[in-house]
Amino acid sequence: MNIAAIPSPTESVWHVLGLPIRAYALCIIVGIVVATLLMEQRLRHRGVEPWTSLDLVVWAVPFGIIGARIYHLITSPQEYFGSGGEPMDAFKIWEGGLGIWGAVAGGALGAWIAARQIGLPLTVFADALAPALPVAQAIGRIGNWFNNELYGKVTTLPWGLEVHDMDQANPGRAAVIDGEPVTLPDLYHPTFAYEAIWNLGVAAMVWLLDRKFKFGRGRAFALYVMGYTAGRLWIEMLRVDEANSFFGVRINVFVSILVFLGAAVYFFVVKGAREYVVPIDAPETAPEPSDLAASDLSQVDVGAAATDTSRKMPIAYQVVSRERFEEYHRTGILPPAEKAGTVSAAVGDTAETSSSDES
Repeated sequence: MNIAAIPSPTESVWHVLGLPIRAYALCIIVGIVVATLLMEQRLRHRGVEPWTSLDLVVWAVPFGIIGARIYHLITSPQEYFGSGGEPMDAFKIWEGGLGIWGAVAGGALGAWIAARQIGLPLTVFADALAPALPVAQAIGRIGNWFNNELYGKVTTLPWGLEVHDMDQANPGRAAVIDGEPVTLPDLYHPTFAYEAIWNLGVAAMVWLLDRKFKFGRGRAFALYVMGYTAGRLWIEMLRVDEANSFFGVRINVFVSILVFLGAAVYFFVVKGAREYVVPIDAPETAPEPSDLAASDLSQVDVGAAATDTSRKMPIAYQVVSRERFEEYHRTGILPPAEKAGTVSAAVGDTAETSSSDES
């Protein structure tokens, strides 16, 4: 036995009070939670109200799961609709089979619906999500390890993966002979692990470059897409699981190339600084002294209004420059666009480092 080999779990499903708890589903849920928290932090730094991310996730996640499943069914239909296939298995997403590009397309549709309801530009959401999504994908890939799936070709490398022969009659458990779990005869490339590590690298790259260059208008998300597809291209070529092919090449390889090119064109053609938002009805002038006296608010700090957590959620947002955004959050008053440069000089270096160099 190769002591350097990576072992695989013999179980991916546990029953608690008669209910099946699936490792694959748990990994997806944990990934969604982590990505939401990361996105939430980035949205707040752009001026979005606290926990607006939950409103976006409520729409994006269900649409993303549906889209991921549809993509899988389109690209691998024979398992469900071919000879000997079982059409009803198409609904068993807990058994695996989710395509990332369907998830991105479906999630984008759900996010667009949510963004329209919130009054938030979709590009603000996309750029906030850009480094968080590959982290969620990396966590989700751990579920493939539990399922003993998405491994690659036979390898003699020290980190070769042991793969169990999973029992089709007892889903979620390895086949057993004489009390011992059955493993396949060779060691294999752990392609799910390659992708998880690559995704974490993509997340770090997007975060660092966005911190330095402050991308806007969806360019940070386009950078994520380019990074992910570049890795998916070579990882896909190592995989040996069944998949439809075109001219002997897996369809996902062609998809990765096309999506990479589309994202690259968008990234280099579309220009624009990072987008900051304020409520669409943000006050542009301070209240008249007579109005303050009449409402018994003459002792209230106007600047505190911008950080008052009890205020109502905005009905919509407007995109403003960084200078106007910083001044609004400093004073509670949104300066006119033509005076933004003057205001920025008054704010000074402190505002620049505290507001623009966030995660």
